[in-house]
Parts: sequence; structure tokens; C-alpha cells
Amino acid sequence: MTLRNRLPPTLSRDDLRGALLATVNLLKNRRAGEIATDYIEDYVALNWLEWNGGTLRLTVTGDNIRKQLAAGLA
Repeated sequence: MTLRNRLPPTLSRDDLRGALLATVNLLKNRRAGEIATDYIEDYVALNWLEWNGGTLRLTVTGDNIRKQLAAGLA
């Protein structure tokens, strides 16, 4: 799927921000299967997560947002 074909997120950015740290924790613990599909699709649409060889990973944008959240800035 190209960027042009991606649908806009269905969840609010606030909802997605609120769940990002938990999502990152699941990714680090190799439990991506526990992340709701809607969240994955929206994170990918926002370029916060990307698929890489069948594995989800944070993008630079997603990592910057994670850092802001961890510092209490977002």
C-alpha cells in the first residue's frame, strides 16, 4: 500500500498518543499480536509505525512522539 492509498486515521490522535507507550512496550516484548488492528492501521497511516520485513517498528516520527510522551511533554 502506498502513502496515497492510506486512509486517514479512524481513532483520534489523542487516543493514539495515549496508547503509544503501551504499544511500544508490546513491540519491545515481541507481543505485537496484542495490538488492536485499528491502532496498527492508524499508526501506520500517521507514519508512527511501519512494516519492515513482516515486523512492526517505530518510525523516526513515532520515536520522537514516544520520547515526548516519556518526558511528559505531549
